[in-house]
Formats: sequence, C-alpha cells, structure tokens
Amino acid sequence: MQSALISRSPDLLRLRDEGYELEIRSGHLLVHRVPYVNAAGAIGYGVLVSDLTLAGDATVRPGNHVAWFVGEHPCDRAGRAITAIRHGTAKFDLAPDITAQHAFSNKPPAGYPDYHAKMTRYIEIISAPAQSLQPGLTARTHRPMAADEAESVFRYIDSASSRAGIMAVTAKLSGARIAIIGLGGTGSYLLDLVAKTPVLEIHLYDGDLFQQHNAFRAPSAASLEELHAKPTKVAYLAALYGKMRRGIVPHEVFIDETNMGELVGYDFVFLCMDSGSAKRLIIETLQAAGRSFIDTGIGVELKQARLQLWGICRVTTSTPDQQNHVAQRVSCAANDDDDLYARNIQLAELNSLCAVMAVIKWKKLCGFYIDDDREHDSTYTTNTNLLTSDVTP
Repeated sequence: MQSALISRSPDLLRLRDEGYELEIRSGHLLVHRVPYVNAAGAIGYGVLVSDLTLAGDATVRPGNHVAWFVGEHPCDRAGRAITAIRHGTAKFDLAPDITAQHAFSNKPPAGYPDYHAKMTRYIEIISAPAQSLQPGLTARTHRPMAADEAESVFRYIDSASSRAGIMAVTAKLSGARIAIIGLGGTGSYLLDLVAKTPVLEIHLYDGDLFQQHNAFRAPSAASLEELHAKPTKVAYLAALYGKMRRGIVPHEVFIDETNMGELVGYDFVFLCMDSGSAKRLIIETLQAAGRSFIDTGIGVELKQARLQLWGICRVTTSTPDQQNHVAQRVSCAANDDDDLYARNIQLAELNSLCAVMAVIKWKKLCGFYIDDDREHDSTYTTNTNLLTSDVTP
C-alpha cells in the first residue's frame, strides 16, 4: 500500500524524490528526521504528521491544514517556543500506532494545494532555527525506503525510475520470468543489469564454482573469504543481488537433455555459455517452442607481431518471426584450444559490453526502447570501433 500510494500521488512522489523520509501508516503521512531546536537550545529530530485525504489509491487536495508533531515543541534559536504555529500541546492519539505531542496550524489564505506544499511549509518553519545554528541541516536525508513485498520485487523503492518520470515505461518489463544460462563472465554482468529491472523472477543456471579467475571478470568485488568458501557461481551471485531484490533463483546445474524442458517455461532466455552440443540442443528446443532468446559471444585473438589483442562482441537475437539466421551466426562447435577466451582470459570490459548490448536489445523487444531497425544480430569490433546491425525480419 505504501509504495503504491506514493507512486500514484504526484505530491507524495515529489516529496520522496526530493529526499524526505516518508511513511504511510494508519491513514497518515509521516515525515521522519525533521530537525528542530528544543527548549534547551539543542538540535533534535521529530516526526511531522498529517492525515491523508484520498480518492481511491491517490491523494487529493488536503482536507485539513492542521499538522501534528512527534517530539518536543520546536523553538527558536534562544529556546523559545514557536508560537505562530502552536495549535495545541497534549497527547494526540491519531491512530493506535501514532501518538503526537503537539498540533500545529498554519493556514494559507487559499489552503494547501497538495501535501508537498503542506509538509514542506511546516518543515520550513520548524527547521529554520536549527538550520541557522547548523547550516546544511535538512530533513531531506535521501535515506533509502523499504518497498512493500506484496507490491515490488525490490527490497527498497526504485526511486531512479520515478525521478526520471519513466515508471510507466519501466512497467513494461515487470512480471517477466527470465533465465540466464552461464554466469561466468557476460552472464554475471547481464544479471547485474536485469536485476535492476522489475522482472518477476531471474533464474540462474550454472554448475561451476565461483573461483578466483571469475572474480576478475564479474561485477562487484568478491572478498578473499568468499573465495575461500568456494560457492557456486549462481549461489554467490544470487546472494549478492538478493540484497537488492527478490525473485533470484539459483540452479546449481548445467543445462542438458534432462532439464532442457524447464527453459520453455520462461518468458525470455539469455545464453551466455560456451559453444558445444548443449548450446545446439538449447537453441533447437527454444526455437521449436517459439521462445525468444538472445545468444551472446565474444571472440579474442592475440596478434603476436603487435603484442595486442583483437576482440569482437556478438549479440544474436532469435524471435518467432526471425530465427533462420541463428544457425549461420551462432557457432555450436566445441571450443578451440587456441581460443584465448575459452582459456578464461580476463576481459571484463568485453563481458560487460556484450551484456549491455544484449540487455538493450531485450528492452527493445519489450517496448522499453524504440526499435526502428529491428536488428537481430549485432557485433562490435575493437580494432575499428565498429558497431554493426544486421538481419531484419
């Protein structure tokens, strides 16, 4: 209820995006950590409270100009109570879980147009003496707010989308069940990006351990203690990104003919695995089931004469209306022993770039980004800095 009400109420959303610590409780709006000066001339922190006037699941113009305060009575720099807003000092049981000590009244001639105007005006009056004693003091703490589990996959509210005004666009990604096959390099960066979208579930498939060389081509930074514990890649990454969101499901196995059928139950699949017969079987299974997927690949060569590396990133998309090109663009042959990338050369920048290209294409398919070209195969080559787009349905 809390995050939904805030996201659907422009005035509350503006308060939250400006950094105020909001809470919706028992039909009231609470703003925490409001600085004030007490009777001893010291700085304290209180909670400003207002009742809420709602129309369904959104706020409307406040029906009451009165506000309440949990804390001591705000004073001026000399410790004298600010009487201009005093409306009563007693025990105000506003709800079973909200008890205030003071009521304030400051009514503009035309009333308050919304809760942003109401709460910021009271905060301005209450906090001005404290700010004069300690410049820079503010109620805008930008403290992260927890998200309601029933309403969001995130453990704290996605304020980035709301601040940018793209919540409606971001919602196009919600509800999907995603699978990532292979979490060694590109797959781990891909998880980093997809985890920050409102997809419902992210299933991770990889049977390998997270080892020292993996730490150098994966996002974040693993500690020596974590490496000593020898977790699987998917267990390590699920725990890491589980701090931010729910719905990450680790599968400590490789995909083969025994569990291949699981993949057709997902809305979208990312293939970030080595070439081989398993990849061929996955592609055939997904295409036969009419499932969309993206395959990622990186090629690296050592130019011995120049003692430099040449690299290419490839992102190949398969959709029900365009899939014939995949057999020509994606190799399912066993890895060549001379392939530097197959020998785990550390290329975090190419891994992350390939993941970015794949996620951008996936978001295009979801309608998040405009996709005029509708390319189904893209490559980036390091030596010429060339990005190509090819294969249009």
